[in-house]
Amino acid sequence: MGKRVAILQSNYIPWKGYFDLINSVDEFILYDTAQFTKNDWRNRNIIKTPGGLLWLTIPVLHRFGQLIQDTIITDSSWCRTHWRSVSQSYAKTAHFKTYEPVFNELYKKCSAEIKLSNINFQFIREICSILGIDTAISWSRDYHLEGGPTKRLVDLCAQLGASEYLSGPSAKNYIESDLFAEANIQLTYVDYSGYPEYSQLYPPFEHGVSILDLIFNTGPQARMYMKSFRSLDACELTSGER
Repeated sequence: MGKRVAILQSNYIPWKGYFDLINSVDEFILYDTAQFTKNDWRNRNIIKTPGGLLWLTIPVLHRFGQLIQDTIITDSSWCRTHWRSVSQSYAKTAHFKTYEPVFNELYKKCSAEIKLSNINFQFIREICSILGIDTAISWSRDYHLEGGPTKRLVDLCAQLGASEYLSGPSAKNYIESDLFAEANIQLTYVDYSGYPEYSQLYPPFEHGVSILDLIFNTGPQARMYMKSFRSLDACELTSGER
């Protein structure tokens, strides 16, 4: 059996596609030795509220060229503010009461954390546990990396003994596919289209929000609305193309 690997920067309370990617591989690498990008998903995400979509942003100190793993929180009060917004927006969902203690405690715990990477990891790990995802997760900083962006990905895959690299579709804009071919590693892009809708508060329906929306609205049935929990044929994976 081959080994399938995915490598992606840590995101704050990511959308369901992020967790589908984790669930589709044998090992997932948090690529936090990459440069922090401002106004991106690393420190913010979207929830649904009665007044529309709301960005939740963790305040961080940003200096040009800094790495994600070195990004520091500037104000610990973000935890109280975010949890208040989450709880007010999802209090009327069918499964909020079930998961309220878990996320309330998680936000309290993260108020003492100063590094963005560690906060993101704690949320990712807890959400994986809720969804029943047991994929091994490690950090890019634990490996030796050299060369350009694609070369680093290839080297990471090689060090992990991977036979296949699973990537999000947007990476097709910059990945040098020939480097994977030369290393005899299959490059596969996941297709995020075709997600089924679920009972979601505050229409119209929106797929691209934090997975907290799916969890609070559908509870234990959340896996039914994620593509990676279906058979491989239904995952809509296409090798080398979106």
